[in-house]
Amino acid sequence: MSKTISLLKVDNEVLKNKFIKLPWKLYKGNSNWVPPLKFDVRNNLDTKKNPFYQHSKLEMWLAEKDGMVAGRIAAIINDNHNILHNDKVGFFGFFECIDDDEVAIALFDAASGYLRDNGMEIIRGPVNPSTNDECGLLIEGFDKPPALLMTYNPQYYQHLIENYGFEKAKDLYAYIIYEEQVKKDNVFSRLERMSELIKKKENIKIRQINLKNLDEEIQKVRVVYNSAWEKNWGFVPMTEAEFHHIAKNLKAIVREDLVFFAEVDGKPVGFSLSLPDYNQVFIKMNGRIFPFGIFKLLANRKKIDTIRVLIMGVIPEYQRKGIDGVFVYHTIKNGLSTGINKAEISWVLEDNLPMVQTAEKLGSNIYKRYRIFDKKL
Repeated sequence: MSKTISLLKVDNEVLKNKFIKLPWKLYKGNSNWVPPLKFDVRNNLDTKKNPFYQHSKLEMWLAEKDGMVAGRIAAIINDNHNILHNDKVGFFGFFECIDDDEVAIALFDAASGYLRDNGMEIIRGPVNPSTNDECGLLIEGFDKPPALLMTYNPQYYQHLIENYGFEKAKDLYAYIIYEEQVKKDNVFSRLERMSELIKKKENIKIRQINLKNLDEEIQKVRVVYNSAWEKNWGFVPMTEAEFHHIAKNLKAIVREDLVFFAEVDGKPVGFSLSLPDYNQVFIKMNGRIFPFGIFKLLANRKKIDTIRVLIMGVIPEYQRKGIDGVFVYHTIKNGLSTGINKAEISWVLEDNLPMVQTAEKLGSNIYKRYRIFDKKL
């Protein structure tokens, strides 16, 4: 390692502030980068307040070159992941770096060493800090800003990661669909007919979430979520505390008319969550709510014209019955009625054939591709 590069373990507030603020330096002048809300990043990294860390460990480092902060990385050990999958996988996340192989190597050495010392056999990432949060490295689609809760990074990050010996573990797709595509060739009419047939055949009722009974609704979401995704690659079930934590953070931006349950005899068998793409607002706020960010938020939220279809899942015994198509119909119907003219469906595992086929039948196209990498320790 060059003598001009030094590593600092992030173990105090001064270094944590530098860790959080580094992206503003690296992405300066990049019009497609969406500055995250700084308090959100801080909350995500707070090992005392974020319930994720009740079963996981986090260590963070900064790299300095010639006395200037040049990179950052976190190493994560998710006990719930390793118990469920019966493996010894550690993770890296929150990776940011100048275009310098030596700096990247120093960061990956630090994360790999910590994980190896704690019994891990594979390092996987990027995840921030798990697959239930932002994850994946953008490898295609750099010409447009990311949707809400999706990642963005410089193109050279792929070289830095692969140069260290990481290999592809899995690709994640982001599909885009426009209003004109939905209306073309009677796609929407066919969706409506199919939706009515499926609901009748399977005795399914679709209803919107009731935010006034949020605690009760969260319990239902958790049951569906942990059942529907349990066999998916990389899935980690969320604890009750994690669900409440995430729900609290998202409540302010949730629209009831874009969140649905599928129920049979009052029992939830499926859940769908779409959110307005608040990144269209956040990109103008420079990471700050106060003192003036709140006014930008209020002034621009009605101009949001895109939604992100974030979660769409059905419990195993009701999968492959077309319920995802029913969710798509109701989401499109309500979205179009309120000025939404495009939707991102993300992220979709490359080998999740039912969801891939649903997206393709709608006429949507992959417009961003993300990758998660593995390396043996």
